[in-house]
This record gives sequence, C-alpha cells and structure tokens, in this order.
Amino acid sequence: MGYSIDVTDENFEKLVIEKSYEKPVVVDFWAPWCGPCQMLKPVLEKLSKEYDFILAKVNTDENSMTANQFGVSGIPDVRIFIDGKEVDRFVGALPEPKIREILSKHMKSEIDRYLEEAYMEYMAGNLEEAEKIYEKLMREHPENKKIILEAAKFYIKENKLDEAERLLSEIKEYEKEYFPKAQALKELITFKNWCENLTAENELDRLLKEGACSAIHEDYKTALEKFLKIVQIDKKYRDEAGRKAMVAIFNILGESDPLTREYRKKLAMWLY
Repeated sequence: MGYSIDVTDENFEKLVIEKSYEKPVVVDFWAPWCGPCQMLKPVLEKLSKEYDFILAKVNTDENSMTANQFGVSGIPDVRIFIDGKEVDRFVGALPEPKIREILSKHMKSEIDRYLEEAYMEYMAGNLEEAEKIYEKLMREHPENKKIILEAAKFYIKENKLDEAERLLSEIKEYEKEYFPKAQALKELITFKNWCENLTAENELDRLLKEGACSAIHEDYKTALEKFLKIVQIDKKYRDEAGRKAMVAIFNILGESDPLTREYRKKLAMWLY
C-alpha cells in the first residue's frame, strides 16, 4: 500500500532514489504558500494508495538545494522515479484523469488490475465472472468514470445495450475528460447493429459491416482501414458514416494513441 513521507535535502537520496528500486516514488515539489499545491496534495495522497507508490513531499522553501538540483522553477512540480531514474514529470495541478493517464504509463492501479482481470475472464469466455468484477468495481467506486466506460463496453459486447446506455448516460457533458469517450461508446452500439443486422447490398455496405464488426472486437486498425476506404469511395455515404465512425474510434482510443494520430492525418488528406 502506498504512503506519504516528507523528504529533505539530507535524505532525498535514501528516501527517493534508493526506495524507487522497491516501488515507484512520486516526488511532489511544493510550498506552503502555493494554492495549486494545496489542491493537488489530496489527489496525490489518494492516488498513492490506489497505485501503490510512495508520495515523497519536498517543501521547496526549506529544501532549495534539491529543488535547484532538479531545475524546479514552478510548483507544484511532480516527478516520477523508478529504479533510481526519473521517468516522467508534470507541472501544475492537473485534473485527476490526466494524472491517472500519466501514472498508468508507468504503474498499474488496483482498479487497473481488476479491469485487466475482468477482460481476461471475458476473453476466456467466463462472462459471469467478468460481469461480477465489473459490478463489484462499480459498487466500490461509483464515481470512477473509467470503470463505467469499461463496463459499458463489456455490456455492448454482450448485447445488453439498455444497460450500456444507462451507464453511459451517467457521464455528463461537463466531464470533458470522459464525455467524448462515452459518446463514442454510444457509437459502438450503432456499430453492433451494423455488424449484426446490416444486409450488405453493395461494396460500401460490406465495408461498413466489416469495419463495424472489427470495431466491436477491438481490432481498431482494421476498422479504421475499412471506414477510411468508405471515405475514399464516397464521403457522403449514409450521412458521412465513414468519417463519423472514424471519429468515434479516435474518441475511444484517445488523442495520444498512435492509431488516432496516423488515421486522423489520413482522414484529413481525403477530406480536404
């Protein structure tokens, strides 16, 4: 279980560098007069327990040597250390979902481990076990939007579309980190209908059906190829279905995903 410690110039090497060989250490450079630091503190403390990292707090007013050594110029300044090396950093009181995104590149939270277990159960065909894990997570973390999104994705695959729509409706437009993904998952419901019910009467119908089936099975590269082909043949087919389907997948994957970057460029090339 993660925990918090106060670190000084004198014990930084021992409590941060050496400890980072045992588990990740997140260093928070802060100061008592810094408002954003006070906002960030409880978020990092909560996440330290969830992601099982050591939160090392360095008061820059009292430990200027360490702050200078790491080139800290604005606070809060947060560094992640693993195996004695700094592997990532961010400055400012970022939104919690963004911090989770950064942390998840280097470590797994307890929730991530449960979600991975649910996915493995699903892939093994143990659907009841997978559903139990999702239900448990939603009971214990009702405000966690990532769990809601993953559970909705599961229910879409299992054709429990009403349950999926109910969950997705809980994510509101002002929750900007999650709303586009929720809307994109609603598009997955459309994909499922295309995959299972569309009668392919021509080449474009066939591409739409095959792309939709690929998206449902999370083969997003194949799906994007099929949908891009639709755009190349007829941009206006089914009210721009090819373009809209590609944008939905971009929102599911997120802007930082390599497939999003690659296919957004390809789409733009054919649209403009």
